[in-house]
Amino acid sequence: MNHLTFHPNKKMDMIALGRLCIDLNANEINRPMEETMTFTKYVGGSPANIAIGLARLGRKTGFIGRVADDPMGRFIVNYLEKNQIDTSNVITDQSGAVTGLAFTEIKSPTDCSILMYRDNVADLKLEPKDVSEEYIKNSKSLLISGTALAKSPSREAVFLALDYARKHEVIVFFDLDYRPYTWTSPEETAIYYNLAAEKCDVIIGTRDEFDLMECFENNVAHDDDVTAKKWFKYHAKIVVIKHGKEGSIAYTKEGERFEGTIFPAKVLKTFGAGDSYAAGFIYGLMNGWEIPRSMEYGAAAASIVISSHSSSDAMPTVEQIESYIHKCKNGEIVTA
Repeated sequence: MNHLTFHPNKKMDMIALGRLCIDLNANEINRPMEETMTFTKYVGGSPANIAIGLARLGRKTGFIGRVADDPMGRFIVNYLEKNQIDTSNVITDQSGAVTGLAFTEIKSPTDCSILMYRDNVADLKLEPKDVSEEYIKNSKSLLISGTALAKSPSREAVFLALDYARKHEVIVFFDLDYRPYTWTSPEETAIYYNLAAEKCDVIIGTRDEFDLMECFENNVAHDDDVTAKKWFKYHAKIVVIKHGKEGSIAYTKEGERFEGTIFPAKVLKTFGAGDSYAAGFIYGLMNGWEIPRSMEYGAAAASIVISSHSSSDAMPTVEQIESYIHKCKNGEIVTA
């Protein structure tokens, strides 16, 4: 039992809302970005990656967002459609906004960085009028991420979507996905993250992201138990705190605590792990699995993606995850 109830008669499994951008991943690895000459283009953005991940796992997903009226925007929409993601609520922005870009640097498997261009991006032009109550009503769940809260009018669109979700008993997932580039201060970030998290059923983030949310609070020990208990005073039923290569810890409102499995991986880069983990974890919860099994699926998906050059393109299928878990448990994959 995982304490979540998904409405069985809704036609969509999940609708994601927020950032649609382009990842440009360095082809020349083991060198700094200033020496990198070529990059490969992929669809990016945390909510996009999670939606793609769930679609690859066979779930019916849709998206609410804005893309630029340019070749990159068309590339994003075409890619989502090729992955069977409903784009009926993805709007082409006509304000002159551009597509957000994320250049990735892969110096080593443990030394990776992202250079983001987020000025005048189309995804932050999402307006409340772009959010359809009927569309959200017909979904079992809604996924939001922190980047969509960074600027108006996207910020107001998120809160309207949250209100619709609560009104129609739609399970809400919040992937914290903190990116500093479009925020003006830690205080601003904490305020809006907290206001959003109060309306969510499942909150997933790193220890650092939760620390940012607690900048007004007295959790100097960065205690996971303290962090999780705070959210159970609101709507949260599950809180997942990720600790990178040390794994993850999940808490439930009923007082349960679960430590996640860690799988070996031939690590190429670190980014994409959180999105693939979320997709696998959410997939398990939607299947009604126990939380430890859902965490295991998330961890296996993350290990597969960090062993690959891409994030979105590398999102695994059910068969790939099952095979990976089987091989790891039988000692066939031992590379750390």
